[in-house]
Amino acid sequence: MKEHMKENNALISEKELVTPADLGLPLRKTPYAYKVYGPKGIEQGALDQMKIAMRLPIATAGALMPDAHQGYGLPIGGVLATKNAVIPYGVGVDIGCRMCMTIYDITDSMLHDRKKDLKKMLVRNTKFGRDTFKNPQDHEVLENSLFDEIGVLRQLKDRAAQQIGSSGGGNHFVEFGITEIEDQNNELGLSMGRYLAVLSHSGSRGLGASIAQYYTELAMKHCKLPYEARHLAWLDLDTELGQEYWLAMHLAGAYASACHHQIHERMAVGLRATPVTMIENHHNFAWKEKDSNGEEIIVHRKGATPAGRGALGIIPGSMTAAGYIVRGKGNQASINSASHGAGRAMSRTQAKRILNKHVVAEHISNAGVEVIGSGLDEAPMAYKDMRQVMESQKSLIDIIGSFHPKIVRMCGDKKFHELD
Repeated sequence: MKEHMKENNALISEKELVTPADLGLPLRKTPYAYKVYGPKGIEQGALDQMKIAMRLPIATAGALMPDAHQGYGLPIGGVLATKNAVIPYGVGVDIGCRMCMTIYDITDSMLHDRKKDLKKMLVRNTKFGRDTFKNPQDHEVLENSLFDEIGVLRQLKDRAAQQIGSSGGGNHFVEFGITEIEDQNNELGLSMGRYLAVLSHSGSRGLGASIAQYYTELAMKHCKLPYEARHLAWLDLDTELGQEYWLAMHLAGAYASACHHQIHERMAVGLRATPVTMIENHHNFAWKEKDSNGEEIIVHRKGATPAGRGALGIIPGSMTAAGYIVRGKGNQASINSASHGAGRAMSRTQAKRILNKHVVAEHISNAGVEVIGSGLDEAPMAYKDMRQVMESQKSLIDIIGSFHPKIVRMCGDKKFHELD
């Protein structure tokens, strides 16, 4: 770690560094410039966090997506490129949180004709938060040798096995809706038109959260930073600890994918149909990529969608606003990234305090959406205007199609219309 710090700092003049007494490793005095998309809708706290991240001596580039808001360490919607170092809180607590969509060659009239059946299907075949399946399915990801080779993972295997196939709380969901393909030259092999689709959003459950906590604490112990930057402590990828986290992060990502696949397999069984295609992408992860000079960088996307040239992804809206299937343009200014959703316009606490449950329920009903299990903290009004978010990132992505939620299942009790 110390040798690597010396190597990186040798590239920075002493005038650019600030060395506060007893406050840890030095930060750059002036942050690297970074691109902000949709700046009018981004809170000051997120901008301040990004500026601190851009003062890290390992940082090489950054960008802030239009759905950005304040988080821990790197803001949600923050993209940060580093040299040979990974920041656990730059990835986030919910490692490998992802979107997954299956599309069926079934008329969308099913959403009306079999609404009760579809609602029952969601209740019976999805679990959220602390609620898990009594008899969880097995999966090959649980046989990964890392569960035996890395101590912290060995302690987490039983919990991972118990939670597999389930979803987290908060803004995680499984929903039926209408996908409308708008680009006739799409890579999905689908004709333009409307299709029944299932969309899910969740991550790596307790496995990812425990990995994030464990390695963040170690990073903060070995990489002491000034107080305001403490959550951005990193692990050198030339060290055993850095490699351990990297492997554990990838395992958590594979586990998150496995959870989604089991969710969608259950939906396919209930529908008695085989999907014609599946689309999925991580948005809390770190990738090894190349910068414009061909140099390897570590790209942290904490609540940001990979949008390299030709890469397909899903950017969801709120429960009443359309989401989108997108194709990346490979914009270097955004470090090949786009938003991961609409982004919060108000905190969960604020939403619970100021929103009226009857007004929210009426808004959802008027949009033709039914909700199973939710709360005011996930109300559509708590999120930014999805149209403005998409307008702010036209240079980053092309739209292939849209997704319109119709039956939404989220964390909460099992009765329908919890907001009523």
